[in-house]
Amino acid sequence: MAFLFEAEPLRGVALPVLPGITRVVAPNPSVMTYHGTNTFLIEDGEGGLTVLDPGPDSAPHVQAVAAAGQGRIRRIIVSHAHGDHYRAADPLRVATGAPIYASEINAGAKFRPDHTLRDRDTVAGMTAVLTPGHAADHLCFERPDGVVFTADHVMGWASSIVSPPDGDMRAYCDSLELMLGRPARLYLSGHGPAIPQPHAQVRALLDHRMRREHAIARALVRGPATPHSLMQRLYSKIDPLLKAAAERNVVAHLQKLQQEGKVEPRGELWHWLGKARPGDPPLDPAGA
Repeated sequence: MAFLFEAEPLRGVALPVLPGITRVVAPNPSVMTYHGTNTFLIEDGEGGLTVLDPGPDSAPHVQAVAAAGQGRIRRIIVSHAHGDHYRAADPLRVATGAPIYASEINAGAKFRPDHTLRDRDTVAGMTAVLTPGHAADHLCFERPDGVVFTADHVMGWASSIVSPPDGDMRAYCDSLELMLGRPARLYLSGHGPAIPQPHAQVRALLDHRMRREHAIARALVRGPATPHSLMQRLYSKIDPLLKAAAERNVVAHLQKLQQEGKVEPRGELWHWLGKARPGDPPLDPAGA
């Protein structure tokens, strides 16, 4: 699938995104995080600012976000409890006195929010939408103007890793379907550039996941296999981290197929239980 890229952004400063929205890009670039985590500062319409996804535990990043807030940070929201998104929450709360909001799912397991959010709760004029899959507690945030903050659920620069047990491929695909049915004019994700054609990107991600699932099914029709051997056969990754992420995605796909009664594990090998599907797409070695 086609991806969106951007030049490496400046760090340590608030970069304009849209009127009333800026971002500070965290200093945690990697093959898993692109240029780094996007920490958004959002005008709340009442003279304050909401910080969405404070980022990794980096003192310079916390200082940069606090400085960009100019004493106006009123709340801190965490989209999901992955370290590159939440670990700066506590230090930023100490620096600003602002309370932390996060999903009620797993609340307190990794950090302790001051307020918990459920599906369709509102905070700072945004609606929280529960989108499990990448993480069980993952929330997107919709604004009335059609701007949606999608964190790691939908990104432009890469597909999302779905790593069990916290990740769930069936839930991820269902959450993508959910987003297709909700209005949006622009996605702002947790890593990388804005996504100007949000529904097209969601459809491409869904198609990509289904092609990957069909490739796994076709491989198992030929004979039992381990997740590692499927990854080696279907992916062209070289970087060890990307290979590990690809194998986790394979496991997530296998578990989805198992939930649907199509495969089962016997020891280390996974077996196809259904019939061959001649109409399925051919093996696709590209992508995640």
